[in-house]
Amino acid sequence: MRKASLISTLLILVTAIIAKAQTANEPEMADTMRSNGKIYVVFLVLATIFAGIIAYLIRIDRKISKLEKNK
Repeated sequence: MRKASLISTLLILVTAIIAKAQTANEPEMADTMRSNGKIYVVFLVLATIFAGIIAYLIRIDRKISKLEKNK
């Protein structure tokens, strides 16, 4: 029991150190896209994809509800 607790604590500490090391370097790509105004294009594409997924899920939900009412 104590050994498992020690291993999990060490795993959490290593994960925290790795996560901290990854945030040390700021991505250049985001700054470049922001300065060129292309970040808005990326945002628009992502918003369109999410809107499509939500519309698809709503459509499926309505079809399933209709099928459930018919049975």
